[in-house]
Amino acid sequence: MASYTVPRVLLAGTNSGCGKTTLTCAVLQALADRGLALSSCKCGPDYIDPMFHSRIIGAKSTNLDPFFFGRDTLRALLEKNARGRRLSVIEGVMGYYDGIGAADPRASTYEVAKATDSPVVLVVGVGGASLSVLAVIQGFLTLYPDNHIRGVILNRCSPMLYPALAEAIRRRFGPTVTPLGYLPSMPDCTLESRHLGLVTAAEVAGLREKLSRLSRQAQETIDLDGLLRLADRAAPLTFPPPPPLPRRENVRIAVARDTAFCFYYEDSLDVLRDMGAELVDFSPLSDHRLPENIQGLYLGGGYPELRARELSENAALRQGIRAALEGGLPCIAECGGFMYLTQHIAGFPMVGFLPGGCADRGRLVRFGYVTLTARRDNLLCRAGESIRGHEFHRWDADEPGDGFTARRESGRSWDCAAVSPTLYAGFPHFHFRANPAFADRFYQACLARKRARSL
Repeated sequence: MASYTVPRVLLAGTNSGCGKTTLTCAVLQALADRGLALSSCKCGPDYIDPMFHSRIIGAKSTNLDPFFFGRDTLRALLEKNARGRRLSVIEGVMGYYDGIGAADPRASTYEVAKATDSPVVLVVGVGGASLSVLAVIQGFLTLYPDNHIRGVILNRCSPMLYPALAEAIRRRFGPTVTPLGYLPSMPDCTLESRHLGLVTAAEVAGLREKLSRLSRQAQETIDLDGLLRLADRAAPLTFPPPPPLPRRENVRIAVARDTAFCFYYEDSLDVLRDMGAELVDFSPLSDHRLPENIQGLYLGGGYPELRARELSENAALRQGIRAALEGGLPCIAECGGFMYLTQHIAGFPMVGFLPGGCADRGRLVRFGYVTLTARRDNLLCRAGESIRGHEFHRWDADEPGDGFTARRESGRSWDCAAVSPTLYAGFPHFHFRANPAFADRFYQACLARKRARSL
């Protein structure tokens, strides 16, 4: 059992929409402007919030998801990404106790706090309230006694109201919970949303100026030194060293990266890198051919529906990808990547390797965590093997595939994903750390492709 000192603090919200992502970005930017080396993490399966974190800290952000990972893996990922960093800032998801079901805290921010033994600062929105804020804090403290809540930051709080509320918090909760400052209402710095969460960092006009304004405000009204002291009191992380991944002969895997395809878990891709893969980025929007000398292809999720016309106009790449797949190139295509491989998106021609097309249903079609179980042998696994994942999409396909069964915790299930010995293409996203054997099977298919082409 190894032990590691990892200064860390978890910023949790009372509910979705309380402003925790904006506040987290303000804290990260303010600490970065002090010259501190930071790491950041996001609870849950979110792809977009970590993009904002990464823009600020200049390094990849980590997803800590207790549905995907057990306690030891959560701790190992947190420690791995914290090496050489002064502080790790963890951003929560939804409300602090919100988990898999309406009354089930599993997979919640609270579960991450417990699994990583992290001190929690509760972000409380103040708009339209004053003393009632204390009732909110009291409720969060009493619902579960092992709540790890050690501080409070008030969001959208007026400068005149904060001193009185801070003093009331001190009197009511004593040394248990410390008021650590506030942010006033800053509508010009609010990060915009769309149906899958925030607009991505690359799409936000004037993002750098917004972050600079948030930083200046945080340095003035948030107790950054108090946050650092709280983080420094976090207990050491203990966990057994994770089993080593198999190290294999190098392969080159093309990874689609641009504003249409940007949903990736970097720690998941690190599994392939650690096995020996070279990941080669390319853009389906602007590149007219796949990278040279590749043995695999990864098409991640994103917003291809927003760039459907441009993707369609790049006929040379569409035709090149189809020819490569017909020639047996191993390929993973998740959600948006899967949509790209069908005949069309909203009538715009796509790669056409898979039958049917995709259309906007105007509502969330499927949403939430799933366990994927293979119905037959395929690129990633053998029949009967499983990996945990999630779906979150408004668009649906005429032919979503039947290679896997996706099952919710509620028991609801459906078939999904087009599969073959060289293909996984479906709406569900997954993380290789949830089952590294899936990564190894994909890697070996890429390696077999390399060896066959060298004969």
